[in-house]
Amino acid sequence: MKIGIIADSHDNLDKLKKAVEIFNLNHVRLVLHAGDFIAPFTIPFMNVLKCQYLGVFGNNDAEIKILKQKSKGRIKKSPLLVRKFGKEILLCHDIQKTKLKKKKVDLVIFGHTHSPSIFQKDKTLFVNPGECCGWLSTKSTIAILETSDMSCHILRI
Repeated sequence: MKIGIIADSHDNLDKLKKAVEIFNLNHVRLVLHAGDFIAPFTIPFMNVLKCQYLGVFGNNDAEIKILKQKSKGRIKKSPLLVRKFGKEILLCHDIQKTKLKKKKVDLVIFGHTHSPSIFQKDKTLFVNPGECCGWLSTKSTIAILETSDMSCHILRI
């Protein structure tokens, strides 16, 4: 199963629309957003996904009540532990402020730094898809993970 991974969309609607198109074209079964949606007007773009999505709030997200309403509760407080496709996944925004519990997880998804990275520590895969918005680095990136072999690729959009 493919999981789409996105973070730090920061109201860049053109890039968010492109990310959703890529996820839909790649038939991802779930999209996980590691925070900093920013405004509620981004949610209709997420709702075009042809799969379920979940997200966490980032440090720049405002209007949290409206974001929750518009997303029908799919955006939650960070960190969020989910079990999907036989994998334990921890979704957070700022990994530096997230206390990783002793419980082993298969995958940690985070954002905040705006820098894409994929690395493994012990038996846990860590993925930061970088920034969808492209505001800071001028590179808009997302990631797609294949759960069968835990391979993950950063895609420039």
